[in-house]
Amino acid sequence: MQGTQKSPASLGKVMISEELITKLVHEKIEGTNYFLVEVKVGAGNKISVLVDGEEGIPIKGIVGVSRQIESSLDRETEDFELVVSSPGLDQAFKVLKQYLKYIGKKVEVKTGDGKKLQGILISADEEGIVLESSEKLKLEGMKKKELVVTQYVLKFVATEAAKKINECKVVITF
Repeated sequence: MQGTQKSPASLGKVMISEELITKLVHEKIEGTNYFLVEVKVGAGNKISVLVDGEEGIPIKGIVGVSRQIESSLDRETEDFELVVSSPGLDQAFKVLKQYLKYIGKKVEVKTGDGKKLQGILISADEEGIVLESSEKLKLEGMKKKELVVTQYVLKFVATEAAKKINECKVVITF
């Protein structure tokens, strides 16, 4: 005997896809200096979108993305909750463009082995970053502490030659 399955539409709930939201956001930000950081669609069609820009993103940019999504979805067919925002300064980087945005700035990196490194983000590419750290150390044979500059090559995927990046955040200074 065959059982009958109800489709999501017949249950009155249609799941909105992350791919659709991503497409709508890209349509809106194309030709701007804005970039998509993250799209999540959770239970009950709770949509969360993070958008940023090379020089940040103003409220009108956030509103524009929100309106693009809202006007493209039909609440009669698919009820949803939508939150569009920029990532907070306290959030870890999620995409390469965030790393590129903060080149020359102080960041904190948590490595795969649990260590925390702070320094200036020197460069970033698809494979990883270079972080430059400076600290005063008492070197053997020296009477005073000397400034020691170290460059760390950190990768998004661990290799024998480099540590893995677990998390990277901008360091907020006043």
